[in-house]
Amino acid sequence: MHSRASHLRGEHHHAPDRPHPGHGADAGGRRLTTALVILGAFTVVEAVGGYFANSLALLAEAVHMLADSASLLLAVIAVRVSQRPADVRRTYGHRRYQPLAAFVNGQALLLLTLWVVYQAILRLMHPPAVNGRLMLSVALIGGVANLAAFLALSGSRSLNERSARAHVLNDLLGSGAASAAAILILARGWSVADPLLSLLVAGLISHSAWVLTREAADVLLEGVPRGFDVTRIEAELMGHVPGLVGVHHVHVWSMTGERPTITLHANLAAGTEHGVAIAAIHARLAAGLHCEHATVQIEEEGSCGTPPC
Repeated sequence: MHSRASHLRGEHHHAPDRPHPGHGADAGGRRLTTALVILGAFTVVEAVGGYFANSLALLAEAVHMLADSASLLLAVIAVRVSQRPADVRRTYGHRRYQPLAAFVNGQALLLLTLWVVYQAILRLMHPPAVNGRLMLSVALIGGVANLAAFLALSGSRSLNERSARAHVLNDLLGSGAASAAAILILARGWSVADPLLSLLVAGLISHSAWVLTREAADVLLEGVPRGFDVTRIEAELMGHVPGLVGVHHVHVWSMTGERPTITLHANLAAGTEHGVAIAAIHARLAAGLHCEHATVQIEEEGSCGTPPC
């Protein structure tokens, strides 16, 4: 049993960090690499086809795919770097590179959207002649490539992988819009369909880019993970931990946007066995809230000396 002095000082107990299963990171890396190879191979096809067809929709899609290939490469690097062990400078490890990569990806998408909008406005004022047949063929090929990359990323969980999947989904939508524009050009001779549908795709891209950037920024700013209810912590612990009479000074954040990291002060009734209470707190947080890491400060009831409690 700890002395009264140790109660008043407060004691910090850390849940032992569970090693992250390597196969999860490896699987994510393989998914990203497969998608990167597919998109990289078909970016050139889109660019050459867009140039000869004189299609903004295809050229925008080619630039989009090029940016997404670079983003996927960044995501692959982030996964590799995040597997490095913790050191004296980064005691939590290097996993924050994943949301950082997602944030950069979102910014790249926003900049790309501005370029597409600018080019579309120019073409609306002066619609050029477009080779609809070549445009349709290339758009369909690109659509198949994007669909293959999208399926390769199925099962994505981390913010980093989800950001890459958002990029590929936007590519798939872009290929669909380019195909629709080509059909309108072939059937009706509406060259203006090319810049109009480019604007539509730009709107879809900007929405996804904003959501992605906001989520990544929230992780980097140590916000509460999306969908996590902080009030559940007290509900999960009270009545299930021997001697626990209250929790306060609760902080929740996440390393990658997936599982929460939690710190809290736990008030225990006098005479409570600390080891039993600590084990019960960690077990409840892990099982009920899927907590990745927990730091708990034990206090006697009413003895918190860390302002503001």
